[in-house]
Amino acid sequence: MNKFKLSAIAVSLIIGLSACDGDNGSDGAAGADGVSIEGPAGTDGLNGTDGINGADGTDGANGIDGADGMNGQSAPVLTRLATVPTGAEVTGAYLTDEGDLFFNVQHPSDANTLTDSVNNKPYNKGTIGVLRGVNFNNLPKTIVNSPVPETAEERQVVVSALGEYQIIGQTNDTFAELGDKGLAGGLGVHYGIISGDKIIENNAPDFNGYVSTGAGEGYLFTNWESYPGGVSRMKIEKGEQGDWSVAEAMMVNFDSVGGTAANCFGSVSPWGTPLSSEEWIVNSTVNSTTHASWNDPANTNTDGIEALTAPDFPNPYRYGYTIEITDPTSAAPVPVRHYTIGRYEHENSTVMPDRKTVYSSQDDTGGVLFKFVADAPEDLSSGTLYGAKLVQDAGSNEPATTGFDVTWVELASGNNATIAAWISEYDGIDTSDYVDGKSSYMTMADVQAWADGDATYPTVENGGSAVTAGQPMDDRAAFLESRQAANMKGATAEWRKLEGISINHDRALEAVGGVESIAEEDVKAAYLYMGIADLDNTMIDDEGDIQLSSRVKDCGGVYRAKLEENYDLARIEPVVMGGTYRSSLTGALRCDVDQLSQPDNVIVMRDGRIIIGEDGFQENNTLWMYDPKSL
Repeated sequence: MNKFKLSAIAVSLIIGLSACDGDNGSDGAAGADGVSIEGPAGTDGLNGTDGINGADGTDGANGIDGADGMNGQSAPVLTRLATVPTGAEVTGAYLTDEGDLFFNVQHPSDANTLTDSVNNKPYNKGTIGVLRGVNFNNLPKTIVNSPVPETAEERQVVVSALGEYQIIGQTNDTFAELGDKGLAGGLGVHYGIISGDKIIENNAPDFNGYVSTGAGEGYLFTNWESYPGGVSRMKIEKGEQGDWSVAEAMMVNFDSVGGTAANCFGSVSPWGTPLSSEEWIVNSTVNSTTHASWNDPANTNTDGIEALTAPDFPNPYRYGYTIEITDPTSAAPVPVRHYTIGRYEHENSTVMPDRKTVYSSQDDTGGVLFKFVADAPEDLSSGTLYGAKLVQDAGSNEPATTGFDVTWVELASGNNATIAAWISEYDGIDTSDYVDGKSSYMTMADVQAWADGDATYPTVENGGSAVTAGQPMDDRAAFLESRQAANMKGATAEWRKLEGISINHDRALEAVGGVESIAEEDVKAAYLYMGIADLDNTMIDDEGDIQLSSRVKDCGGVYRAKLEENYDLARIEPVVMGGTYRSSLTGALRCDVDQLSQPDNVIVMRDGRIIIGEDGFQENNTLWMYDPKSL
């Protein structure tokens, strides 16, 4: 508030005297200068009163909305890496240490006559190939999806998001340009063991396994899944731009083990030997009052195996096992059939980093998840066989969220030599031995007697088989009729088309095996992954240990199990399931083309992502990459 100050001004007076009428007098002396005196300060004025408040200002305008943030990575990501031609399955996905991704085009349509610019060949035969020019061990986090084929050209070839698909070999290829290192009989062609007659030109390449012999070179082993089956071996070499060439080709000779049947998926052991899985068996555990016996003259369903051994009648107990190909890089690889891992429709056997524990899947309705533990590392010829017992999460049946606790039921211990002796007891049986109402092979009654702990096999009159009636009980049921044996011992025999099994060896070794160079806080959990083609039949029948909803029954999915101490599995849980939509034309549920449709096999990448091959209903099946980062 303003203040006003009042100042006094001093005045200096000069008094002059003047004469009257007289002469002016002389000037007087000058007076002294006057003194200026400051007056006292005035008092401060009073404070003025406060002014009234001004009116409120108007509100400012709202700011503009910020841009949307990028999508978070909490949800798992499914990426379409490639599609295969019409009619084909995606099989044989195999990722090498150098990052090369092999996969096959299994039984494509004969109507595929168009060629692509890379191979200049049509995809109307079983095809083995690789995505060249890309290192799959060094991929970016995000990959653009390969498109769903729309044109006739796209539907008849391999379309990929990364690299170029190079054909390495196709059914009937002889590689004549290699001279005596070629294959006179043709790739995937099978012949009778005794007759030498051609039986089949196999159009179904399945598993690939690569055994490296140095940088950019090695042997590619491929299963051929038919009746009979086989395994090819090609020596291949990689050029500077990632293109591959074949230097040698052969079909592995299985005559020493009586041939082989329906070689499906497989793996390469930690010590570098391919493991080929036989998916074919016959139901020799027949009840002769309801099913035809294998050697019944009226039974014509021998699947071509009879032609394999002709003129001898085949012993069904010689097929349906895991076969190890030893000496894989020698001039003559040696197949060894491991009876110890059990007889059933093998899809895949995978050895853990302890080099003793093997997990095996059964690709059938009412199948079992098996575990085998060898007595010694790198020797699968003796050990103990187990079947998995599942307990489903209480109050849950949704496939995408329902898991299972796992315990293991011990079946039996055995060795190849002892089991082979049991198998030989059924050699020489043929149709002339058939007796109506009886069986020349093991029966359900035989297996039940074993499971019950009986001292001897039942007599024929009590439902036993003629070969074993009255003999002291042994453990042959566990190894020759493994599914029924496991079921009767209490394991869960309810899986439907349990497919490929895979781990990443190095990640598993770090997590469970205790790699000293890895700090404890840096060790992450490792998982075994399992594909399952569909969740149907025994998985949705509201009976037994597995009682799931039928919502995605035809589309299948992928499960995983954490590897615990000693590479044990104690828990199985879903990772990703296929999705359905209802057709507007028929009303039927169909598998969504942008989600899984009957996954067949899986492989685990070093960075934790998994690659999944489809055996589904789509016109063009897909090779997927899945990132389970949110799990």
